[in-house]
Amino acid sequence: MPRTAGKRALLAGAAIAFLWTAQGHAQAPAAPATPSADGLQKDEMYMEADEVVREDDAGRTTANGNIEVRYNGRTLRADKLVYDDKTGVIHAYGHIVVVNADGSSEYADEMVLDEDMRAGVALGFSARLQENVKIAAASAAKRNENIEELNKAIYTPCEICAKDGSPKTPTWSIAAERVVRDKKRRIVYYRNARFRLFGVSVLYLPVFWHADPAADRTSGFLVPKASVSDRRGVSYEQPYYWAFSPSADLIISPQINSKIAPFLNGELRKRFYSGDVDIRFGYTHARDFDGKGNEIVGTSTDRSYILGRGAFRIDDKWLWGFTAERSSDDLIFDKYEVGKVYVSRGPYVADDRRLISQLYTIRQDERSYFSVAAMSIQGLRPGTIDPVTGFAFGENDRVFPVIGPLIEGHYEPAPKILGGRLRVHTSAVVLSREQSQTDLTQRLPGLDSARATGEVDWRRAFTSSGGLRFEPFVNVRADAYRLDDILTGVGSATRSDDMSRALATAGVDVTYPVFKRIKDATIVLEPVLQVAASPNAKQVVIGRDPTTGEKIYLNEDSVAFEFDETTLFRPNKFPGYDLYEDGVRLNVAGRAGVMWDDGRRANFLLGRSFRTEENAVFSDRSGLRSKASDWIVAADAQPMRGVSMFARARLDNDTLDIHRLEAGANVYNKHGNGFVRYLTDDFDINGVKRENLDVGGEIYIGKNYGVSVYGNRDLTRDAWVIRDYGVFYRDDCLRVDVIYRREDTIIGRLLPSESVSVRLTLATLGGSFR
Repeated sequence: MPRTAGKRALLAGAAIAFLWTAQGHAQAPAAPATPSADGLQKDEMYMEADEVVREDDAGRTTANGNIEVRYNGRTLRADKLVYDDKTGVIHAYGHIVVVNADGSSEYADEMVLDEDMRAGVALGFSARLQENVKIAAASAAKRNENIEELNKAIYTPCEICAKDGSPKTPTWSIAAERVVRDKKRRIVYYRNARFRLFGVSVLYLPVFWHADPAADRTSGFLVPKASVSDRRGVSYEQPYYWAFSPSADLIISPQINSKIAPFLNGELRKRFYSGDVDIRFGYTHARDFDGKGNEIVGTSTDRSYILGRGAFRIDDKWLWGFTAERSSDDLIFDKYEVGKVYVSRGPYVADDRRLISQLYTIRQDERSYFSVAAMSIQGLRPGTIDPVTGFAFGENDRVFPVIGPLIEGHYEPAPKILGGRLRVHTSAVVLSREQSQTDLTQRLPGLDSARATGEVDWRRAFTSSGGLRFEPFVNVRADAYRLDDILTGVGSATRSDDMSRALATAGVDVTYPVFKRIKDATIVLEPVLQVAASPNAKQVVIGRDPTTGEKIYLNEDSVAFEFDETTLFRPNKFPGYDLYEDGVRLNVAGRAGVMWDDGRRANFLLGRSFRTEENAVFSDRSGLRSKASDWIVAADAQPMRGVSMFARARLDNDTLDIHRLEAGANVYNKHGNGFVRYLTDDFDINGVKRENLDVGGEIYIGKNYGVSVYGNRDLTRDAWVIRDYGVFYRDDCLRVDVIYRREDTIIGRLLPSESVSVRLTLATLGGSFR
């Protein structure tokens, strides 16, 4: 119980004798005004024991039996406690436990502490730290609040006791002659360290250190990555983490290879008061090599990459940022197994195997959005393979436009307009292209374009008492274009053109959901209908196909368009601005859903689009060119816990042949997890047939062991892209994966290859870099 006197007074003989009862418990006065979590104010002490003896002549106080002392967030428990008034030294004996304010605890058979319980010496010492880390030692010296020294010590985050309480050998541990824990620097140092796996010493290091488990970040080695492949030979990568300032750190990760030159990977991170920067990079000076690690004739040259991003807050509405993505070689990431390359680092994302560098600023509040950006793209996709050399020419970056500025703005007034919501959109873009995409054998001038757009969109909803819902909408838009370097079809001759156009769409959405309750399920049926009408749109024509004579339309922003359930009810199905859907059309669908009370569910959609006239602006592959579109089918279900499935397809409007199908399933339970994905497309955005299968998963064998598989098969080529087979061990503090990988398809200069890699993840020490 709390006591307001200082600790010296409390431990002095007269005060203790007066304040303690026959059972040895202190009595509590009124509680302090602002107590801490344990009810004590700063520098107040609580003490209780079965017996307290005061020796005035010797200046010594002795407490025996069930002792507990609390002071400044620390709690000390022991069988016997001796306090010397002159030196302020506390000597504790038997079953000693010290619980610190951060939740960590220390144990010893005998301990000597200073009066603040911050420094001392202990015998038979052990400690339980954050993240369940355990440290034990024959003896320990606590120099001050920050420095602890241990002799003949062992460190492990693994369990050391079985469920029945019997001792258990930890999965991994580090034993050392001497260990120093520096809490200020947040590092644990080892002298003559031995890394033990299942009790067997597998590695000896004269000097070793790692981050303190209580530290958020500190310098030290990260878990290495090792592999063997016919492409790089034996490969070992050892990352080192350097926290060189409170707001910045650097990871340096040299990759040493037996068949090819070393490669240096790194990552620099810096946090500022308004944002942060993260830059990954890699470098080597070497000759190029093929898929078997054979160097290609030529001179050594610098080979590198950069994958950077940054974002900064200007105020609560404005921010600006950038991404910087470039590589010296199209296949550098494949050759050196650099991971997490094609991920989003900014608001604009490039396609797979393409890098994007961008500079942007964005303003956003509750009612408006405005952005200005500029960007460039680098393509890394290999082209056709030369049958003589076996080499593939990569993408020609000169055909990609430099985009900038790209301006977008949206505003929604707070008050309703004519009872509905009104949105105003603005957009403008300038694209500059060095070389034409039409004939790569000749270096023809590339098309340059500039566009400015203003748009107003209005929508209002009405719902009848019977549940019928009407949503009328109106969209009005104006575009202005400036085109330069339009090829005339006569050599490299070009022309320029200016044009403007006005576009409009009016229509209504009608839905009528009905539901019925059957036992433990709810069934929902919902017919959906949309009628939309637009005057004939003035499309931007830049030429004619010399073979078919069909018009070629400007299309810089709707190339990747797919007709599916997500675009069926878009009044203008083109996602960009260059192409516009006109005419009178009717979009219809039926939705059905079943929801069970136990969480199971199933949904289904069937729909299509009709128009009064054919629309040649849509491509043949879109399924929207004729008066009656292809059929759209979509379904998803969760028939039981841990199992989910989905499918979406586009079927021919006459024959019901499948033009595009994407389907998949996921499963997980206590025995493992897995997934399967299938995709087939008669004509993808590159105009070629695509059929692909992705499958993978893990099966747990017993409590700790398992096998993993992954495969990506190109069904069009009838070849596997990647096959992974792995075995793994896992427990509460360790995971080890041994993975065999076979890459069968030829990518540019890379031949089919095989590799075996080891991935190690240790609790408190982390996993492999990247």
